[in-house]
Amino acid sequence: METFFQTHAFLVEHTNVPVRRALMDTIDWSYRLIGIRGPRGVGRTSFLLQYAKEHYDTRLRKCLYINMNNFYFQSRGLVQFAGEFVENGGQVLLIDQAFKLPRWREQICDCYHRYPLLRIVYTTTSVESAEDDPTELSRLSSCYVLHGFSFREYINLVTDNNFRAYSLPELLRDHELILKSILPKVRPWQYFKEYLEYGYYPFFLENHNFTENLLKAMNTMIEVDILFTKQIELKYLARLKKLLYLLAINDAASPNISRLAEEIGTSRATVMNYLNYLQEARLINMVYREGEVVPKKPAAVYLHDGNLISAVCPRDSREQLLMETFFVNSLWRHHSVKKARRDGQFNVNGRINICVCDKNKRIKPVADTIYAKYNTEVGQGNDIPLWLFGFLY
Repeated sequence: METFFQTHAFLVEHTNVPVRRALMDTIDWSYRLIGIRGPRGVGRTSFLLQYAKEHYDTRLRKCLYINMNNFYFQSRGLVQFAGEFVENGGQVLLIDQAFKLPRWREQICDCYHRYPLLRIVYTTTSVESAEDDPTELSRLSSCYVLHGFSFREYINLVTDNNFRAYSLPELLRDHELILKSILPKVRPWQYFKEYLEYGYYPFFLENHNFTENLLKAMNTMIEVDILFTKQIELKYLARLKKLLYLLAINDAASPNISRLAEEIGTSRATVMNYLNYLQEARLINMVYREGEVVPKKPAAVYLHDGNLISAVCPRDSREQLLMETFFVNSLWRHHSVKKARRDGQFNVNGRINICVCDKNKRIKPVADTIYAKYNTEVGQGNDIPLWLFGFLY
């Protein structure tokens, strides 16, 4: 136990998170069991350590961070360890990468029932979906999702500002007033393209090669988060990786499932399963036509964010694709995003038509359509600069 407390103190002391994530104030920390899901690289570990640093003095030993990568837990398990922690006055156990522990759901539930004074906060991969989890843990846990940096969070970090987030109705109604509060302080378009290249994943702050780190994270998402969690045999790993690459180099327009199946050497049904796994891992976003859902073929498949495009397809010149990727990634968390018939056009929440387009492209305006325009910082009327949709969270 002493070694774990020493590790905890060292990690907390050396945790320096430059951007306080909004999720920190969203979570109801009074819950006895809290689950935090998120893809690789979005800062799950830093999030736990930041919480410990803000709320608990390491000298009092009331809070303890543990990582299920530690071989100790493979043989000893979690329940006995948690009991010893509670006996010594422990109150909050922060369990990172919980899914690495054998029978992790059952063990966490066992701790919940045995130690009523103990609060547990655990993290797991985004592939571990609470909605699809029929076990007791999903009923006991209050679950949240940690995402990568929004453009708002990124610009606050690099310009030392404190711009707030806006709801979609606020943004659509008051965008001209919002722009007046932002543009005198910062020129967002100057930072937008670098955000699309490397600003979504917080580890860009580390003094390492960002692209290499991102490619490593992507491989781990496939090799561990998908194969391990979905119990897929290792021999099929190459198919998943090839499918992701094919999706990256092709246009987002309706994918040809039969051709993809032929190219990776499997069936159409398996390709559809793989697409769902890649989306759960937050490597892609699938967009459907209005009225269509899984298991229908998606109308478009985008990589999850612009950083992934830059890593897989360096020097990619498909600007329209990159901008649509940003738009979908900015809205999918809290809104229904469907593909309309026209290029670049989406239907949001079943009633709002939004067209993503270059400000230099001549388009005949339609009264009931909002135009999310890129290559510009300003907007007026139904024209809203695309980058402003990055202020939705």
